[in-house]
Amino acid sequence: MVHEVVAEVWRGEFLESVHHGSVVALDAAGGTRLSVGRPDRVTFPRSSNKPVQGLAMVRNGLDLDGELLALACASHSGEDFHVDGARRILAKAGLDFSALQCTPDLPIGEAALAAHLAAGRGKAPEYMNCSGKHAAMLLTCVINDWSTDDYLEFSHPLQVSVRATLEELAGEPVGAVGVDGCGAPLFGISLNGLARAFGTLAGAPVGSQEHRIAAAMNAHPEWVGGTGRDVTELMRALPGAVAKDGAEGVYAIGLPDGSAVALKIADGSSRARAVVVVEALRLLGVDVEALEPLATVPVLGHGRTVGAVRPALAMTG
Repeated sequence: MVHEVVAEVWRGEFLESVHHGSVVALDAAGGTRLSVGRPDRVTFPRSSNKPVQGLAMVRNGLDLDGELLALACASHSGEDFHVDGARRILAKAGLDFSALQCTPDLPIGEAALAAHLAAGRGKAPEYMNCSGKHAAMLLTCVINDWSTDDYLEFSHPLQVSVRATLEELAGEPVGAVGVDGCGAPLFGISLNGLARAFGTLAGAPVGSQEHRIAAAMNAHPEWVGGTGRDVTELMRALPGAVAKDGAEGVYAIGLPDGSAVALKIADGSSRARAVVVVEALRLLGVDVEALEPLATVPVLGHGRTVGAVRPALAMTG
């Protein structure tokens, strides 16, 4: 099999379900500390590619730092401050929301979605979780005098640079191409390559462009995810860490010493992602006490906890 059982769903004393997946954990020297399933197989990192996309934009002159640079690397929840941040990025380019070519969508944060619907609002590109990235892409195009009407084409100079940057940090060629949910080009690499990329970002020296990405994301984790998001809580708990969730069960995290974890849950579920990444960090020797709320996911019965999603035996290393 390509994947192995990486998480188990226990309802009381009964093993109700399992999640298959692949996981890799690299130590600070780049050696493989944990390898489960087939982390050498090409997968689509989905939004876990965003920090690398952000680096490609910084290398091409994107002049953002702090919260707005974090938003450029985000899958935000669509809270008011996220949407305003995308507006601020676009304003630097002399553009507005009408320039966004990301898919019209609703906020993904529970509270943000409730408020949005209560106000009678519908889908719009600025509420899409990738609008910060798209706004930053447009600003990068304006800075370089590149066309903005075709910035999502694979042949556009921005996307050519994104692909080259990903291949450089992953240490391997792109193995598959597709279109992401937001409409941007999607480049596939192995989980091994994804882990190498995140280790490079998080372990980069102060003053480097890679460190700009890492510092912005870790200092402003609520701009990368949002209220109640596990990716936000993970970076809050681990100083210097760079973490990014991705659709279809992908997660990646890099640590300041250059160690890293990347994983893919085979069924695409997000339920087991944080559980597995916390266990992989534990095996790397990371103090995960502050991450205990993410180490299991409660299984409910009649509104109360009757079980949990836990790491499987394969995750013992």
